[in-house]
Amino acid sequence: MKNLPKLWENPGKLHENREPARAHYIPYETVEHAKSRKRGRSPFYQTLNGNWKFQYFSSVVDAPDGFYNEENDVSNWDDLIVPSCWQVNGYDQLHYTNVRYPFPVDPPYVPDDNPAGLYVRDFQVPIDWTAKEQYVVFEGVNSCFYLWVNGQYVGYSQGSRNPAEFMLTPYLKAGVNRIAVLVLKWCDGTYLEDQDCWRYSGIFRDVYLLARDKAHIRDVFNRQEYDADYEKATLRVEVDTTGPLEVRAELRDAKAQLIGSAEALVHSSSTLVINVDRPVLWNAEEPYLYDLYVLAGEESLAFQVGLRHVEVADGVFKLNGQALKLKGVNRHDSHPLLGQTVPLNHMKRDLLLMKQHNINTVRTSHYPNDPRFLELCNELGFYLVDEADLECHGMSVGTPWTSAQTDALSEDPNWREAYLDRAERLVERDKNHPSVLIWSLGNESGFGANHIAMAEWIKLRDSSRLVHYEGAPNSQSEPERTRSLDVDSWMYGSVESCAEYGRNEYNKKPLFLCEYSHAMGNGPGDLRDYWEVFETYPKLMGGCVWEWVDHGILTHTEDGTPYYAYGGDFGDQPNDGNFCIDGLVSPDRVPHAGLLELKQVLAPVRVEAVDLATGQVRIGNRYDFMDLSHIATYWRLLEDDVLIGQGKVQGLKAAPHEWETVILPYTLPPNPGRLVLQLSFRLDREMEWEGPGYELTFAELEFPREQAGIAREATVSRILPAKGKLNAEEADGKLLLNGFDFRYEFDLNRGTLIKLERDGLERLAAPAMLSIWRAPTDNDRNIRQAWEQLGYDKAVMKVYRSEWDVDSDGVICISIDYSLGAYIHAPFLRGRMEWKVTASGELTLKTTAEVGKNLPWLPRFGLELVLAPGNEEVEYSGFGPHESYIDKRLSVRRGVFLTSVDQMFVPYLVPQEFGSRYDTNWAIISNERGMGLRIDAPQPFSFQAAHYMTQDLTAATHLHKLKRRPETFVHLDYRMSGVGSNSCGPELAENYRIEEKQITFELTLKLINKEDE
Repeated sequence: MKNLPKLWENPGKLHENREPARAHYIPYETVEHAKSRKRGRSPFYQTLNGNWKFQYFSSVVDAPDGFYNEENDVSNWDDLIVPSCWQVNGYDQLHYTNVRYPFPVDPPYVPDDNPAGLYVRDFQVPIDWTAKEQYVVFEGVNSCFYLWVNGQYVGYSQGSRNPAEFMLTPYLKAGVNRIAVLVLKWCDGTYLEDQDCWRYSGIFRDVYLLARDKAHIRDVFNRQEYDADYEKATLRVEVDTTGPLEVRAELRDAKAQLIGSAEALVHSSSTLVINVDRPVLWNAEEPYLYDLYVLAGEESLAFQVGLRHVEVADGVFKLNGQALKLKGVNRHDSHPLLGQTVPLNHMKRDLLLMKQHNINTVRTSHYPNDPRFLELCNELGFYLVDEADLECHGMSVGTPWTSAQTDALSEDPNWREAYLDRAERLVERDKNHPSVLIWSLGNESGFGANHIAMAEWIKLRDSSRLVHYEGAPNSQSEPERTRSLDVDSWMYGSVESCAEYGRNEYNKKPLFLCEYSHAMGNGPGDLRDYWEVFETYPKLMGGCVWEWVDHGILTHTEDGTPYYAYGGDFGDQPNDGNFCIDGLVSPDRVPHAGLLELKQVLAPVRVEAVDLATGQVRIGNRYDFMDLSHIATYWRLLEDDVLIGQGKVQGLKAAPHEWETVILPYTLPPNPGRLVLQLSFRLDREMEWEGPGYELTFAELEFPREQAGIAREATVSRILPAKGKLNAEEADGKLLLNGFDFRYEFDLNRGTLIKLERDGLERLAAPAMLSIWRAPTDNDRNIRQAWEQLGYDKAVMKVYRSEWDVDSDGVICISIDYSLGAYIHAPFLRGRMEWKVTASGELTLKTTAEVGKNLPWLPRFGLELVLAPGNEEVEYSGFGPHESYIDKRLSVRRGVFLTSVDQMFVPYLVPQEFGSRYDTNWAIISNERGMGLRIDAPQPFSFQAAHYMTQDLTAATHLHKLKRRPETFVHLDYRMSGVGSNSCGPELAENYRIEEKQITFELTLKLINKEDE
């Protein structure tokens, strides 16, 4: 388009003819319709969502002039649903990048070949609208757009995730009208929209028309004041109008009873005051909402009012006078098919899942969400960190003309108005939502004078909330520059650094971890550690896990196999691979074990034993505002994993942050074995987000041995008498062992077990081997390089000595001196294996190993068995029913679990270590007839069974490229190192690593028929 004014490369030109930012609302005709918030019930609202005619051009230069004229024939153009994103509809390049800009870094300039989308739609305007002022609202357009109506130029706007409103009165007519929009992929504003997500374009949020009275309410700001004890509240309704107007404000409670009202003749702006005695205060646990109706002319506006007070007192973050912890997640707009266009029900599904998993906070990373998302948060009860649409992380790469400074634009006065524009449009739109407790200045943009200007403007406009920005220095080091910020904020600070902040008396502001516990792949593994510290120190206000959802794009291989794609799968350059697959739920919202772990860490109830012999336990209330009367306690008493008693307790009364002691009415058996008390805390009444019986959390308490008597050793298999003599014969370096109904064979040269046969059925499909390698998790991405450089993934065993003997009891004893190592490097470890085989067929392995000095910690250490096809059934005693690791095991409980190898598989979108069971007592892997292998150990061990080799998992880049093998690969590990969150967070804590230099490991193998045991 040759005649188009080039506004998209001028940071001082943010719009033309766009209306000033205002609070979000829809005008209705009646209070009843306003209460419903169903837009279609308003005669003053008309959606423009639906089918538009569309043309895509790889460069705006190629777009035709005059496409917006009424006489232009668009009948042969493509059809495109609005709202939508181009890239998921076959236009332009699907592209994921995190930090790096997808074009040369030359602000404010973008490539000349700037992709463009042309939108045209014809629509009807009712005759009765001609007496009103008419507006069009675009809720979100990425990245900038020009607007024409009936061939006349209306205006321009940029700022992708902020609404843009234009008056259309001079351009519309009764009957058929044509609207035309030119959307560009890039503009100077794109430099401020470098968020870690897929880069989408187009009209991706709702578009609609509004008909307003000639003199109408333009803006409403509901401010609140309280007396010292919250016995009285004052609601100040600030109203701006476009002309003289009689305005009435009515505040009604949740039962629609009138609480108070006020009236005024407003010429341009005025404040209507409503007093509330004994207000019911809003919080995320009990999100009580009043309804405010602001009435003028033919219009009724409705606002959700949550009366609440936000403050920092003595360095502690408080709501309504109560110290508050933010138990949050970061959430991007993300849909596996629709991209950044997220339907209302999909938003609600996200929030219901969060509520069900004890999450109370959402950081809208890294831009304002759809305004209806905030309405849902008001209703369901969530605290919001509402973030401006601002990130210029890519400036950190630098250019030949500039230093590598993320804050280059943040300090540049030429960009000041662009920064302020994003703050103003965020605050003005969302200022009436009670769920918003904190305004955020954006993300990863350094820190400069433009941020300070944003913070100061916000403080002047709305001092009732806190202002946050992670990129700022700590307030203790630079108090003057950060005086407009109310909190210190970090990303991925270590547990110890958080504790140090909490201990330091010179830190006067609360600390918020806006991102922590990077939930990428198999993880995170450090949640409990963080929350133990958060709850210890009052100045630590909590944080938001990164992040909520895996940003996979549902696509298909050439043969039609569906899979979730990530960066680079579409030829996009530059890309950051699977770094967008880093959520607590999969793209289709199936929870990962990491979400179950978070649910348990954030649980509203905690338990301590008082005297288990008499059934006394203490129950603690971790809610900030609710008592526990809505929760029922279900208890089960188990002896050696067998249920011997159960019951239900109702009527819990503990106030917030208080404890109560309850007595569970069970009776202990005489001379009991191992006793475990299991407690399940479930909803006892209907909630907005779940029904009665839903489990909020659980706890397990093991009786002390002196109370449980002499515990029976459930972890040691019963030793059966031999049915015959064990014969041993060595030939050609092989040791053959023949028993009554079994045959074993050892390869003495290679120091390994190569045959396990009973009743003519061979169990092994490959030699048994020692193993230190696991398929790296996403959180191993940093340590993985060190592992692979040393050859951990290529480890082979060297046998120095192998010999056997028969002891006085007829037990065959095989001893092997060995090392594990890889080419180029010295061995990682040296050790001795001692196998013992009894006449009953029981095999015991004991290995001692010395690990080399100055080596990275080991991923695992143990025995790997490859069992023949058909060994699919798994039974084990330990933690379940899902995977667990030393640092990710709060969401599992003890028991005996019957499952299958396939059911143990965890379909991480990028294949990696999965499905291990921490602290297993015993395990049996068998065929469906029960013929299999039992494993016992004197100490609990880590156990895994899979149909994939670790090499398969290591090599596969996508789930659909992973090929299931018929064999069963079993890992019996002395230990498995933890999973942590080091893909972006701190290194794995030392206590979760295999750092030992001396290892001793013992286990017993027994071929069994389960039906005969």
